Amino acid sequence: MTKADDVGPPEKPVKVASPERIAAFRTGLSAESRAAAFLMAKGYRILAKRFRTRYGEIDIVARRRNLLAFVEVKARATLDDAAYALTARQQARIIEAAQAWLIAHPEQAEFELRFDAMLIAPRRLPRHLLAAFDAST
Repeated sequence: MTKADDVGPPEKPVKVASPERIAAFRTGLSAESRAAAFLMAKGYRILAKRFRTRYGEIDIVARRRNLLAFVEVKARATLDDAAYALTARQQARIIEAAQAWLIAHPEQAEFELRFDAMLIAPRRLPRHLLAAFDAST
């Protein structure tokens, strides 16, 4: 029996990411690594990176003393561009994902919660925006 005689369901076509998407993915990974290193240098312990939920993804979950920070990392050509890239819709998604984190990790629910942003731009130190947004908006 030859391969041509083998009858079965047709194979699904393989999705191939565009070079732009691949580059953006790599940039994001690099930015998240830089952000995590910067946070660790500031005394934070990284609890999770790229925590995925049905609501979306939290780039970094970090803890320092009695504070739990959910950190969104934005990498753009300039720090200002990175700051403007954090939309209200993304903030709502991160808040929902943070609630999922707390359900999955109830032992962390007693900590003070904060939503930070880490802005990344080429040839610049990362900028850590403390309490970039809050869950009440």
